[in-house]
Amino acid sequence: MKNKVFHPYTPFSAIEKGFPNILRGEGIYLFDDTGKRYVDIVSSWWACALGHGHPQVVKAIQQQAGVLQHSITGSLTHPSVLALADRLAGLMPSPDRHTLFASDGCSAVEAALKIAIQYWYNLGRPEKTWVIGMDQGYHGDSLGALGVGFVDGFHKPFEKIVSHPAKLPFPLNGDFTASQKVIEEHKDKLAAVIVEPLCLGSAGMKIYPAEYLKQLAECCAANEVLLIVDEIAMGFGRTGKRFAFNHAHIDPDMVTVGKALTAGYMPMSACIVKDKIYATFSDTGSSDRTFYHGNTYAGHPIGCAAALAALDIYEAEATVERAAEMAEKMRQWMQPMTELDSVKELRFLGMIGVVELKPETKPPVAKIKASLLEQGYLFRPLGHVFYLMPPLVITDEQLRDAVYALQKTLEEFC
Repeated sequence: MKNKVFHPYTPFSAIEKGFPNILRGEGIYLFDDTGKRYVDIVSSWWACALGHGHPQVVKAIQQQAGVLQHSITGSLTHPSVLALADRLAGLMPSPDRHTLFASDGCSAVEAALKIAIQYWYNLGRPEKTWVIGMDQGYHGDSLGALGVGFVDGFHKPFEKIVSHPAKLPFPLNGDFTASQKVIEEHKDKLAAVIVEPLCLGSAGMKIYPAEYLKQLAECCAANEVLLIVDEIAMGFGRTGKRFAFNHAHIDPDMVTVGKALTAGYMPMSACIVKDKIYATFSDTGSSDRTFYHGNTYAGHPIGCAAALAALDIYEAEATVERAAEMAEKMRQWMQPMTELDSVKELRFLGMIGVVELKPETKPPVAKIKASLLEQGYLFRPLGHVFYLMPPLVITDEQLRDAVYALQKTLEEFC
């Protein structure tokens, strides 16, 4: 059958070579139509924290599908969405929260940006319309998201139609001084700051310290600027804590989640909002402050069922604690790669292991990726950066084998 798919993030040259045709998943593996097995080392775009085919999540999806397939959350509720909103509020540092649901991470970010701007409008401060992010941050691919997160290598064609009134510089050596200057200079116009916590994923897994995030939260609060923390890629144990912002001991105004929220099994995301913000949207006064924004599948019953099951598993199987333990082992097993001439540096954050190659050595990234695929490992390098972001259920042996495969392949081609 001829391939009629418009593949995202995929060069046409790669399409011509053909792709594995994946038929099923089991644990950390994906299987193609020839029976070949691949280790899903990037958790299917960082989402499948529990691997594939976890019986508890699958059962929850099947049961919900037999009862209620879809029901809108505009002026309606259903049991699963009520339970999930309550559950997410309870995971926050302060539980005074309401949650707006969506179907993908970018949609949750869009909601957060608009909530931030309308919040200040509701308070009679319509001049506060700027929302800014970090240089090379990524928050999705909609035009709104590109206004706060712009990765040069991805988004160049759109630079002339996207406004960037200001950006926070990436904190080299964790220094907060430059970011503080940006916030204080523009505080009268700034509605909110949005950041990927501790790791800029699509920029090449660029990692910064928790202390910077703590200082950012304090600075935003001092200057009447909302802080939105985008946990879509980092949340639910990836960094060794439930959320990456937990490392900084902060209480963000809004938190966006997705991907591992449903263990990657259903498209669902959420924007979790403090009640002090939510309360300003009341129409009990003289004007209508309703938030006229939504998503057809916001609070989708089957997605909610999958999320509730995933949250149960994270707790019952101590996924977060186990991820922290596995992270130390991954760090130890990857350390020998620092001796390779082609390796610029290694970086680590929980169950994220990063190998950045020296661009001046002109590493044959495509050949390395192809060789790993032939060996049964699905890597998706970011430029000269190879990274491991495996399902959190990966075993010691499976993780050690993946690290070894990457090391031997780098030795062969570099």
